[in-house]
Formats: sequence, structure tokens, C-alpha cells
Amino acid sequence: MLGLRNCCLRNAYVDHAQVNPTKYKGLGQGLRTIISEEGARALWKGWGPTAVGYSAQGAFKFGLYEYFKDVFSNLVGEENAAKYRPLIWCAGSASAEFFADLALCPLEMTKVKVQTSAAGTFPTAFGPALSQMMARRAETRFPYGSIGPLWARQIPYNISMFFFFEEIVSSFYTYVLTKPKDSYSKITQLGVTFASGYLAGVVCAVVSHPADSIVSLMSKPDNKGKTIAQIARDTGAKRLFTGGLGTRVLMIGTLTGLQWWIYDSVKTAFGMGTTGGAV
Repeated sequence: MLGLRNCCLRNAYVDHAQVNPTKYKGLGQGLRTIISEEGARALWKGWGPTAVGYSAQGAFKFGLYEYFKDVFSNLVGEENAAKYRPLIWCAGSASAEFFADLALCPLEMTKVKVQTSAAGTFPTAFGPALSQMMARRAETRFPYGSIGPLWARQIPYNISMFFFFEEIVSSFYTYVLTKPKDSYSKITQLGVTFASGYLAGVVCAVVSHPADSIVSLMSKPDNKGKTIAQIARDTGAKRLFTGGLGTRVLMIGTLTGLQWWIYDSVKTAFGMGTTGGAV
């Protein structure tokens, strides 16, 4: 519950900051501005689609990653799979995210619309908001109007997340914890999982931030009818790459670390062991 609360707080700030960076200049100041204008409940806006959307996306991307990694390894053979492990990681994670985003997109669009709409202009409850997105789909482009920018954000994000996670875990067990991985306790292994996930998440946040900014800016009334290229040109490279980045790095790093920790905890509970290790 605390993780969802923090996710909502930071998501609320990041989406507002990406749409109006001159008004929301920092996490503390931005949250105070949102509260003063919209009330404390505004910080929870979008928690429903956030929870459902990212739960579905996480289930697909982690589950399908293992599936596609196995498929591609079998396609190229055991020797090539070992030789080209990083390419297998990238192909598997990109394929998994492609399908995971089909589950996420309608809920992400709903979440962004709820969080960036002026108070009183759009429903904030999950069900009514989803209904309005469907009823006004000519305007909102629901359910897949943002799938292009979402793929542009999430596929590089996911490739980075899995690639750097695997590399960082391998480095931990090669240079820091130099005994055989199985000799360390499950608590230690899960600690490595969380640290590796957090560091990978920081890289992911930087890589995917411009596309994330575009997704948020598409919901701004001033950008209605504009193409993605027009929005990017009007916004400018500096704002696309840096608007709300600091808060998003903190949010994505924490969430990615927790995602990997939960995933490996489940694997450990079923006797499968944690992900990755020394080459």
C-alpha cells in the first residue's frame, strides 16, 4: 500500500511537471501546489488505473521475458545462446514489452487524463473515468491512441531494465560477492536483486523519459489534434529530456527495484532461485 501511495504521489507530480514545468518546479513545491489548488485527494488521482495497468503490464513483461528468452535461445542453439546472451536478453525483453503495453495502454491513457485534467472537468473515479475515455474516444483516442509513444517509451525502457539488471547482477557476483551464488543466503541474494533493479531503473528512467513526456503532453488541451512530431518540436529537446526527470528517476528506480525483488521472491518461494549471476 505504501508503494502504491508513493507511486501515485510521484506520478501525480511527474505528469503535472511534464505538462507545465514552469508551474511545478520541484517535488515538494509541486505537491503543495497540487494540494492547494485541487485538495489532498488530488494526490491519489489515477490510483485505480495505475494499480491495475502496471500490475497487468508487470505480469506480462516478466512472464513473457522468460518465455521469449527461452524461445530465442532454442532458435539460435545452446552455443550461440551463450555467446550472444546480451542479444537474447534484449530480444526477449523487447518482445515481452510489446505485448505487455497492449495491456497497459488503455489504463495508462486513463491515468494520465485523470491526473492532468483540471479539477471538475473529468471524472477521477476509475470506473467513470474509463467510461468517459470510451465515450469520448474521438477526442481521447482511447484505447490505443498513445500506443506509439508508449512503445517508444516502454520498449527501450524494458530492454534497458533487463539488460542492465542482468549485467549488474553478474557484476555483483563477479566483483563484490565472489563466492558461488548459491553459497549466499536468500536474503543476501534478494538484496542484490533489489540493488540491481534499482540501478537498472535509474538507467531506464533516463532512456525512456522523452517518450514519457510526450505521453503526458498528448493529454494537454493545447496539444489536441497535434502530431507527436509537432508536440516534440513545440516542447523543445531540453524540456522533453529534463522536465520532471529527477523525480521520475527516484520513482522508477524504487519501483523497478521492488518489481525485481517481488519477482525473485516469488521465484525463490517456488524453489527456482533468484535471477542472474556470474557469467
